[in-house]
Amino acid sequence: MRTWTRRRLLLSAASAAGLAATAAVPAKAAGPARPGRDEVVERLRSLPGLRVVEERPGAEPGYRFFVLGLRQPVDHRNRAAGTFEQRLTLLHASADRPTVLFTTGYEAALTPRRAEPTVLLGGNQIQVEHRFFGTSRPAELDYTHLTIRQAADDHHRVVSLFRGLYPAAWISTGGSKGGMASVYHRRFHPHDVDGTVAYSAPNNVDDREDSAYLRFLDTVGTAACRDALRAAQRQILLRRADLAARYEAWAASTGTAFGIIGSADKALEIAVLRAPLMFWQNGTAADCAAIPGPDATTDALYAWLDDTAALPVYADAVARDYIPYFYQLGTQLGYFDVPTDHLAGLLRYPDAIEPRTFVPRDIPMRFDSAAMPDIDRWVRRRGSRLLFINGAQDPAVAESFHPGSPDSRVLWAPGTNHHATIAGLSSADRADAVATLTHWAGGS
Repeated sequence: MRTWTRRRLLLSAASAAGLAATAAVPAKAAGPARPGRDEVVERLRSLPGLRVVEERPGAEPGYRFFVLGLRQPVDHRNRAAGTFEQRLTLLHASADRPTVLFTTGYEAALTPRRAEPTVLLGGNQIQVEHRFFGTSRPAELDYTHLTIRQAADDHHRVVSLFRGLYPAAWISTGGSKGGMASVYHRRFHPHDVDGTVAYSAPNNVDDREDSAYLRFLDTVGTAACRDALRAAQRQILLRRADLAARYEAWAASTGTAFGIIGSADKALEIAVLRAPLMFWQNGTAADCAAIPGPDATTDALYAWLDDTAALPVYADAVARDYIPYFYQLGTQLGYFDVPTDHLAGLLRYPDAIEPRTFVPRDIPMRFDSAAMPDIDRWVRRRGSRLLFINGAQDPAVAESFHPGSPDSRVLWAPGTNHHATIAGLSSADRADAVATLTHWAGGS
Protein backbone atom coordinates (compact mmCIF):
# COMPACT_ATOMS: atom_id res chain seq x y z
CA MET A 1 0.00 0.00 0.00
CA ARG A 2 1.51 3.28 -1.10
CA THR A 3 2.19 6.40 0.93
CA TRP A 4 -0.70 8.87 0.72
CA THR A 5 -0.80 12.62 1.02
CA ARG A 6 -3.51 15.26 1.05
CA ARG A 7 -3.62 15.00 -2.77
CA ARG A 8 -5.86 11.97 -2.30
CA LEU A 9 -8.30 13.65 0.07
CA LEU A 10 -11.62 14.92 -1.22
CA LEU A 11 -10.29 18.43 -1.55
CA SER A 12 -6.70 18.14 -2.71
CA ALA A 13 -4.44 20.98 -3.71
CA ALA A 14 -4.58 21.92 -7.36
CA SER A 15 -1.45 21.21 -9.36
CA ALA A 16 0.80 24.19 -9.94
CA ALA A 17 2.68 22.75 -12.87
CA GLY A 18 4.79 25.38 -14.56
CA LEU A 19 3.87 26.80 -17.93
CA ALA A 20 6.24 26.77 -20.85
CA ALA A 21 9.33 28.84 -20.21
CA THR A 22 8.14 31.46 -22.67
CA ALA A 23 5.06 32.12 -20.52
CA ALA A 24 6.96 32.93 -17.36
CA VAL A 25 8.53 36.23 -16.39
CA PRO A 26 12.03 35.37 -15.16
CA ALA A 27 12.94 36.34 -11.64
CA LYS A 28 15.80 38.72 -11.18
CA ALA A 29 18.91 36.93 -10.07
CA ALA A 30 19.58 37.29 -6.37
CA GLY A 31 23.06 38.69 -5.95
CA PRO A 32 25.51 37.14 -3.52
CA ALA A 33 25.30 38.32 0.05
CA ARG A 34 28.02 40.75 1.08
CA PRO A 35 30.62 39.25 3.44
CA GLY A 36 29.41 39.32 7.01
CA ARG A 37 26.00 40.76 6.14
CA ASP A 38 22.86 39.18 4.69
CA GLU A 39 20.38 41.94 4.00
CA VAL A 40 17.44 39.61 3.26
CA VAL A 41 17.87 37.69 6.51
CA GLU A 42 18.36 40.90 8.46
CA ARG A 43 15.16 42.39 7.09
CA LEU A 44 13.22 39.21 7.83
CA ARG A 45 14.50 39.16 11.40
CA SER A 46 13.44 42.78 11.83
CA LEU A 47 9.77 41.87 11.31
CA PRO A 48 8.00 41.63 14.68
CA GLY A 49 6.99 38.12 15.70
CA LEU A 50 8.81 36.49 12.77
CA ARG A 51 11.45 33.79 13.27
CA VAL A 52 13.81 32.64 10.53
CA VAL A 53 13.85 28.89 11.08
CA GLU A 54 16.28 28.03 8.31
CA GLU A 55 17.27 28.67 4.72
CA ARG A 56 16.97 25.54 2.62
CA PRO A 57 18.71 24.59 -0.61
CA GLY A 58 16.99 23.55 -3.83
CA ALA A 59 15.39 26.80 -4.96
CA GLU A 60 15.39 27.59 -8.66
CA PRO A 61 17.98 30.05 -9.99
CA GLY A 62 17.17 33.59 -8.89
CA TYR A 63 15.41 32.46 -5.70
CA ARG A 64 16.23 31.86 -2.06
CA PHE A 65 14.05 29.56 0.03
CA PHE A 66 13.33 30.17 3.71
CA VAL A 67 11.27 28.37 6.34
CA LEU A 68 9.78 30.88 8.76
CA GLY A 69 7.66 30.93 11.90
CA LEU A 70 5.22 33.74 12.66
CA ARG A 71 3.73 34.24 16.11
CA GLN A 72 -0.06 34.55 15.61
CA PRO A 73 -2.91 35.11 18.06
CA VAL A 74 -5.02 32.03 18.73
CA ASP A 75 -8.01 34.38 18.71
CA HIS A 76 -7.58 37.62 16.80
CA ARG A 77 -10.35 39.21 18.86
CA ASN A 78 -9.09 38.09 22.25
CA ARG A 79 -5.34 38.32 22.73
CA ALA A 80 -5.71 36.71 26.17
CA ALA A 81 -6.30 33.38 24.37
CA GLY A 82 -2.55 33.14 23.72
CA THR A 83 -0.50 32.61 20.60
CA PHE A 84 0.85 29.90 18.33
CA GLU A 85 3.61 29.82 15.74
CA GLN A 86 2.34 29.61 12.19
CA ARG A 87 4.68 28.05 9.68
CA LEU A 88 5.43 30.01 6.52
CA THR A 89 7.80 29.51 3.65
CA LEU A 90 9.31 32.26 1.52
CA LEU A 91 10.65 32.10 -2.00
CA HIS A 92 12.51 35.39 -2.29
CA ALA A 93 13.41 36.78 -5.70
CA SER A 94 13.58 40.55 -5.31
CA ALA A 95 11.87 43.19 -3.21
CA ASP A 96 10.66 44.99 -6.34
CA ARG A 97 8.90 41.94 -7.82
CA PRO A 98 5.19 41.09 -7.22
CA THR A 99 4.49 38.79 -4.30
CA VAL A 100 2.17 35.78 -4.38
CA LEU A 101 0.40 34.79 -1.17
CA PHE A 102 -0.06 31.04 -1.47
CA THR A 103 -2.70 29.72 0.95
CA THR A 104 -2.47 25.96 1.29
CA GLY A 105 -5.61 25.15 3.26
CA TYR A 106 -3.57 22.39 4.86
CA GLU A 107 0.01 21.93 6.05
CA ALA A 108 2.83 23.69 4.24
CA ALA A 109 5.09 21.84 1.83
CA LEU A 110 8.73 22.34 2.76
CA THR A 111 9.92 22.18 -0.81
CA PRO A 112 10.63 25.25 -2.97
CA ARG A 113 7.80 24.75 -5.44
CA ARG A 114 6.40 27.81 -7.18
CA ALA A 115 2.65 28.10 -7.67
CA GLU A 116 1.55 28.84 -11.22
CA PRO A 117 0.96 32.59 -10.66
CA THR A 118 4.44 32.84 -9.13
CA VAL A 119 5.88 31.24 -12.27
CA LEU A 120 3.93 33.57 -14.54
CA LEU A 121 4.92 36.69 -12.64
CA GLY A 122 8.46 35.71 -11.72
CA GLY A 123 7.54 36.91 -8.26
CA ASN A 124 8.22 36.23 -4.63
CA GLN A 125 6.04 33.67 -2.89
CA ILE A 126 4.89 33.39 0.71
CA GLN A 127 3.24 30.08 1.53
CA VAL A 128 1.02 30.03 4.62
CA GLU A 129 0.28 26.85 6.50
CA HIS A 130 -3.34 26.81 7.65
CA ARG A 131 -3.94 27.17 11.36
CA PHE A 132 -4.34 23.85 13.22
CA PHE A 133 -2.54 21.94 10.43
CA GLY A 134 1.05 20.70 10.36
CA THR A 135 3.06 22.40 13.08
CA SER A 136 0.78 25.48 13.16
CA ARG A 137 -1.13 24.32 16.22
CA PRO A 138 -1.72 26.01 19.56
CA ALA A 139 -0.59 24.10 22.64
CA GLU A 140 -4.26 23.77 23.62
CA LEU A 141 -6.39 22.77 20.63
CA ASP A 142 -9.60 24.72 21.15
CA TYR A 143 -11.32 24.00 17.85
CA THR A 144 -13.73 26.91 18.27
CA HIS A 145 -10.84 29.03 17.03
CA LEU A 146 -10.64 27.07 13.77
CA THR A 147 -12.90 29.27 11.64
CA ILE A 148 -12.68 30.85 8.22
CA ARG A 149 -12.56 34.31 9.82
CA GLN A 150 -9.68 33.45 12.12
CA ALA A 151 -7.72 31.99 9.18
CA ALA A 152 -8.52 35.08 7.08
CA ASP A 153 -7.17 37.23 9.90
CA ASP A 154 -4.00 35.11 9.92
CA HIS A 155 -3.53 35.83 6.22
CA HIS A 156 -4.29 39.52 6.73
CA ARG A 157 -1.58 39.75 9.36
CA VAL A 158 0.92 38.04 7.04
CA VAL A 159 0.22 40.57 4.28
CA SER A 160 0.35 43.51 6.68
CA LEU A 161 3.67 42.32 8.07
CA PHE A 162 5.42 41.59 4.78
CA ARG A 163 4.08 44.46 2.69
CA GLY A 164 6.84 46.74 3.95
CA LEU A 165 9.39 44.23 2.69
CA TYR A 166 7.60 43.62 -0.61
CA PRO A 167 5.83 46.87 -1.65
CA ALA A 168 4.93 45.84 -5.23
CA ALA A 169 1.65 44.18 -6.23
CA TRP A 170 0.28 41.22 -4.27
CA ILE A 171 -1.68 38.30 -5.72
CA SER A 172 -3.27 35.57 -3.61
CA THR A 173 -3.75 32.02 -4.82
CA GLY A 174 -4.49 28.50 -3.69
CA GLY A 175 -5.89 25.23 -4.95
CA SER A 176 -8.99 23.44 -3.70
CA LYS A 177 -9.27 24.12 0.04
CA GLY A 178 -6.42 26.58 -0.34
CA GLY A 179 -8.36 28.32 -3.10
CA MET A 180 -11.36 28.50 -0.82
CA ALA A 181 -9.18 30.04 1.91
CA SER A 182 -7.93 32.69 -0.54
CA VAL A 183 -11.54 33.69 -1.29
CA TYR A 184 -12.46 33.78 2.42
CA HIS A 185 -9.45 36.01 3.06
CA ARG A 186 -10.73 38.44 0.41
CA ARG A 187 -14.21 38.41 1.91
CA PHE A 188 -12.98 39.75 5.23
CA HIS A 189 -9.97 41.74 3.98
CA PRO A 190 -10.91 42.67 0.39
CA HIS A 191 -8.09 45.18 -0.15
CA ASP A 192 -5.16 43.12 1.11
CA VAL A 193 -4.15 41.95 -2.37
CA ASP A 194 -4.52 43.19 -5.93
CA GLY A 195 -6.16 40.02 -7.26
CA THR A 196 -6.90 36.37 -6.48
CA VAL A 197 -6.50 33.23 -8.58
CA ALA A 198 -8.46 30.38 -6.99
CA TYR A 199 -8.04 26.91 -8.49
CA SER A 200 -10.66 24.15 -8.19
CA ALA A 201 -12.39 25.88 -5.28
CA PRO A 202 -15.75 24.36 -4.23
CA ASN A 203 -18.61 26.61 -3.13
CA ASN A 204 -21.03 24.54 -1.06
CA VAL A 205 -23.51 27.31 -0.32
CA ASP A 206 -26.24 25.19 1.26
CA ASP A 207 -24.98 22.04 2.94
CA ARG A 208 -28.49 20.57 2.89
CA GLU A 209 -28.68 20.78 -0.91
CA ASP A 210 -26.27 18.43 -2.68
CA SER A 211 -28.18 17.75 -5.88
CA ALA A 212 -25.40 19.32 -7.98
CA TYR A 213 -22.93 16.66 -6.82
CA LEU A 214 -25.45 13.89 -7.45
CA ARG A 215 -26.21 15.18 -10.95
CA PHE A 216 -22.54 15.45 -11.76
CA LEU A 217 -21.74 11.88 -10.71
CA ASP A 218 -24.78 10.59 -12.58
CA THR A 219 -23.79 12.30 -15.84
CA VAL A 220 -19.98 12.64 -15.96
CA GLY A 221 -18.09 10.57 -18.52
CA THR A 222 -19.78 7.79 -20.44
CA ALA A 223 -22.64 5.58 -19.29
CA ALA A 224 -20.34 2.57 -19.62
CA CYS A 225 -17.76 4.09 -17.29
CA ARG A 226 -20.39 5.07 -14.71
CA ASP A 227 -21.86 1.57 -14.85
CA ALA A 228 -18.41 0.07 -14.35
CA LEU A 229 -17.84 2.23 -11.27
CA ARG A 230 -21.18 1.21 -9.79
CA ALA A 231 -20.50 -2.45 -10.48
CA ALA A 232 -17.07 -2.25 -8.84
CA GLN A 233 -18.60 -0.62 -5.77
CA ARG A 234 -21.15 -3.43 -5.51
CA GLN A 235 -18.53 -6.14 -5.94
CA ILE A 236 -16.41 -4.71 -3.15
CA LEU A 237 -19.33 -4.58 -0.75
CA LEU A 238 -20.43 -8.08 -1.74
CA ARG A 239 -16.94 -9.25 -0.78
CA ARG A 240 -16.62 -6.91 2.19
CA ALA A 241 -15.80 -9.61 4.75
CA ASP A 242 -12.62 -10.61 2.91
CA LEU A 243 -11.68 -7.06 2.03
CA ALA A 244 -12.31 -5.66 5.51
CA ALA A 245 -10.21 -8.45 7.02
CA ARG A 246 -7.39 -7.60 4.63
CA TYR A 247 -7.73 -3.92 5.52
CA GLU A 248 -7.62 -4.74 9.23
CA ALA A 249 -4.51 -6.88 8.74
CA TRP A 250 -2.78 -4.09 6.83
CA ALA A 251 -3.54 -1.62 9.65
CA ALA A 252 -2.18 -3.99 12.30
CA SER A 253 0.98 -4.64 10.27
CA THR A 254 1.69 -0.91 10.02
CA GLY A 255 0.92 -0.10 13.65
CA THR A 256 -2.30 1.80 13.10
CA ALA A 257 -5.99 1.11 13.80
CA PHE A 258 -9.49 2.52 13.22
CA GLY A 259 -10.21 4.22 16.52
CA ILE A 260 -11.47 7.44 14.92
CA ILE A 261 -13.68 5.89 12.23
CA GLY A 262 -14.72 2.93 14.39
CA SER A 263 -13.77 -0.19 12.42
CA ALA A 264 -12.11 -1.41 9.25
CA ASP A 265 -15.53 -2.46 7.97
CA LYS A 266 -16.92 1.06 8.32
CA ALA A 267 -13.77 2.61 6.84
CA LEU A 268 -14.08 0.26 3.85
CA GLU A 269 -17.67 1.34 3.27
CA ILE A 270 -16.67 5.01 3.38
CA ALA A 271 -13.94 4.39 0.84
CA VAL A 272 -16.42 2.63 -1.44
CA LEU A 273 -18.90 5.51 -1.19
CA ARG A 274 -16.24 8.08 -2.01
CA ALA A 275 -14.62 6.09 -4.82
CA PRO A 276 -16.56 7.58 -7.79
CA LEU A 277 -16.03 11.15 -6.66
CA MET A 278 -12.31 10.57 -6.10
CA PHE A 279 -12.05 8.65 -9.37
CA TRP A 280 -13.21 11.68 -11.34
CA GLN A 281 -11.42 14.15 -9.13
CA ASN A 282 -7.99 12.62 -9.75
CA GLY A 283 -8.45 10.61 -12.93
CA THR A 284 -9.66 10.93 -16.49
CA ALA A 285 -11.82 9.01 -18.92
CA ALA A 286 -8.72 7.03 -19.88
CA ASP A 287 -8.76 5.42 -16.42
CA CYS A 288 -12.16 3.85 -17.03
CA ALA A 289 -10.51 0.86 -18.69
CA ALA A 290 -8.72 0.02 -15.42
CA ILE A 291 -11.89 -0.33 -13.35
CA PRO A 292 -12.14 -3.98 -12.23
CA GLY A 293 -14.88 -5.95 -13.94
CA PRO A 294 -17.31 -8.49 -12.43
CA ASP A 295 -14.77 -11.31 -12.76
CA ALA A 296 -11.94 -9.38 -11.08
CA THR A 297 -10.07 -11.03 -8.24
CA THR A 298 -10.39 -9.79 -4.69
CA ASP A 299 -6.76 -8.69 -4.93
CA ALA A 300 -7.57 -6.55 -7.95
CA LEU A 301 -10.59 -4.97 -6.26
CA TYR A 302 -8.58 -4.14 -3.16
CA ALA A 303 -5.72 -2.63 -5.17
CA TRP A 304 -8.12 -0.53 -7.24
CA LEU A 305 -9.96 0.80 -4.19
CA ASP A 306 -6.66 1.64 -2.51
CA ASP A 307 -5.45 3.47 -5.60
CA THR A 308 -8.73 5.32 -6.11
CA ALA A 309 -10.03 6.12 -2.63
CA ALA A 310 -6.83 6.13 -0.53
CA LEU A 311 -7.43 3.45 2.10
CA PRO A 312 -4.76 4.76 4.53
CA VAL A 313 -6.69 8.04 4.84
CA TYR A 314 -9.29 6.36 7.07
CA ALA A 315 -6.86 4.72 9.49
CA ASP A 316 -5.75 6.62 12.57
CA ALA A 317 -2.15 7.27 11.51
CA VAL A 318 -3.35 9.53 8.68
CA ALA A 319 -6.89 10.36 9.83
CA ARG A 320 -5.70 12.10 12.99
CA ASP A 321 -3.82 14.67 10.89
CA TYR A 322 -7.03 15.57 9.07
CA ILE A 323 -9.29 16.04 12.06
CA PRO A 324 -9.06 19.83 11.49
CA TYR A 325 -10.08 19.37 7.85
CA PHE A 326 -13.20 17.41 8.67
CA TYR A 327 -13.96 19.71 11.59
CA GLN A 328 -14.04 22.62 9.16
CA LEU A 329 -16.26 20.69 6.75
CA GLY A 330 -18.65 19.82 9.56
CA THR A 331 -18.84 23.29 11.10
CA GLN A 332 -18.69 25.75 8.19
CA LEU A 333 -17.52 24.52 4.79
CA GLY A 334 -20.09 21.78 4.24
CA TYR A 335 -19.72 18.38 2.64
CA PHE A 336 -21.11 16.47 -0.33
CA ASP A 337 -23.50 13.62 -0.93
CA VAL A 338 -23.05 10.65 -3.27
CA PRO A 339 -25.43 8.38 -5.20
CA THR A 340 -26.33 5.24 -3.23
CA ASP A 341 -29.43 3.77 -4.87
CA HIS A 342 -27.34 1.16 -6.68
CA LEU A 343 -25.96 0.00 -3.31
CA ALA A 344 -29.35 -0.77 -1.76
CA GLY A 345 -29.12 -3.59 0.76
CA LEU A 346 -25.32 -3.43 0.95
CA LEU A 347 -24.76 -0.42 3.23
CA ARG A 348 -24.46 -0.81 7.00
CA TYR A 349 -23.57 2.65 8.30
CA PRO A 350 -26.06 5.49 7.75
CA ASP A 351 -24.36 8.85 7.34
CA ALA A 352 -20.96 7.13 7.28
CA ILE A 353 -19.32 9.79 5.11
CA GLU A 354 -20.52 12.74 7.20
CA PRO A 355 -17.68 14.84 8.71
CA ARG A 356 -18.74 13.85 12.22
CA THR A 357 -17.41 10.34 11.50
CA PHE A 358 -13.88 11.70 11.12
CA VAL A 359 -13.82 13.88 14.26
CA PRO A 360 -13.51 12.35 17.75
CA ARG A 361 -16.69 12.67 19.78
CA ASP A 362 -15.00 14.66 22.52
CA ILE A 363 -14.65 17.56 20.04
CA PRO A 364 -18.01 19.38 19.86
CA MET A 365 -19.29 20.30 16.40
CA ARG A 366 -22.09 22.66 15.48
CA PHE A 367 -22.73 23.67 11.89
CA ASP A 368 -22.77 27.37 11.05
CA SER A 369 -25.30 27.52 8.22
CA ALA A 370 -24.72 31.25 7.64
CA ALA A 371 -20.98 31.09 6.85
CA MET A 372 -21.01 29.91 3.23
CA PRO A 373 -24.08 31.92 2.10
CA ASP A 374 -22.27 35.02 3.38
CA ILE A 375 -19.21 34.18 1.30
CA ASP A 376 -21.34 33.45 -1.76
CA ARG A 377 -23.22 36.76 -1.48
CA TRP A 378 -19.97 38.69 -1.22
CA VAL A 379 -18.50 36.99 -4.29
CA ARG A 380 -21.66 37.63 -6.32
CA ARG A 381 -22.30 41.20 -5.18
CA ARG A 382 -19.06 42.80 -4.04
CA GLY A 383 -16.10 40.59 -4.90
CA SER A 384 -13.66 42.00 -7.43
CA ARG A 385 -10.51 40.85 -9.20
CA LEU A 386 -11.34 37.19 -8.68
CA LEU A 387 -10.24 34.57 -11.21
CA PHE A 388 -11.54 31.02 -10.76
CA ILE A 389 -9.81 28.22 -12.68
CA ASN A 390 -11.89 25.01 -12.73
CA GLY A 391 -11.72 21.64 -14.42
CA ALA A 392 -14.77 20.78 -16.49
CA GLN A 393 -14.72 17.19 -15.19
CA ASP A 394 -14.05 18.00 -11.54
CA PRO A 395 -16.84 16.91 -9.18
CA ALA A 396 -15.54 19.20 -6.43
CA VAL A 397 -16.71 22.25 -8.40
CA ALA A 398 -20.11 20.86 -9.29
CA GLU A 399 -21.09 23.79 -7.07
CA SER A 400 -18.80 26.63 -8.12
CA PHE A 401 -18.40 30.32 -7.39
CA HIS A 402 -20.23 32.86 -9.57
CA PRO A 403 -18.54 36.26 -9.34
CA GLY A 404 -20.71 39.20 -10.32
CA SER A 405 -18.08 41.85 -10.95
CA PRO A 406 -17.06 42.53 -14.58
CA ASP A 407 -13.39 42.32 -13.56
CA SER A 408 -13.84 38.72 -12.35
CA ARG A 409 -14.52 35.48 -14.18
CA VAL A 410 -14.67 31.69 -14.07
CA LEU A 411 -12.61 29.82 -16.67
CA TRP A 412 -13.08 26.11 -17.33
CA ALA A 413 -10.29 23.78 -18.44
CA PRO A 414 -11.82 21.27 -20.88
CA GLY A 415 -11.55 17.59 -19.98
CA THR A 416 -9.66 18.45 -16.79
CA ASN A 417 -10.10 17.09 -13.27
CA HIS A 418 -9.40 18.66 -9.87
CA HIS A 419 -5.87 19.60 -10.87
CA ALA A 420 -6.77 22.42 -13.23
CA THR A 421 -4.20 25.00 -14.30
CA ILE A 422 -4.07 28.10 -16.43
CA ALA A 423 -1.82 26.10 -18.73
CA GLY A 424 -4.68 23.63 -19.27
CA LEU A 425 -7.18 26.23 -20.48
CA SER A 426 -8.09 26.76 -24.12
CA SER A 427 -5.66 29.06 -25.90
CA ALA A 428 -8.08 31.99 -25.77
CA ASP A 429 -8.88 31.55 -22.10
CA ARG A 430 -5.22 31.01 -21.27
CA ALA A 431 -4.30 34.29 -22.93
CA ASP A 432 -7.15 35.99 -21.08
CA ALA A 433 -6.03 34.60 -17.72
CA VAL A 434 -2.38 35.55 -18.25
CA ALA A 435 -3.32 39.06 -19.39
CA THR A 436 -5.63 39.50 -16.41
CA LEU A 437 -3.02 38.33 -13.92
CA THR A 438 -0.34 40.49 -15.50
CA HIS A 439 -2.61 43.52 -15.36
CA TRP A 440 -3.42 42.94 -11.69
CA ALA A 441 0.28 42.67 -10.95
CA GLY A 442 0.96 46.06 -12.50
CA GLY A 443 2.05 44.99 -15.95
CA SER A 444 0.71 46.21 -19.25
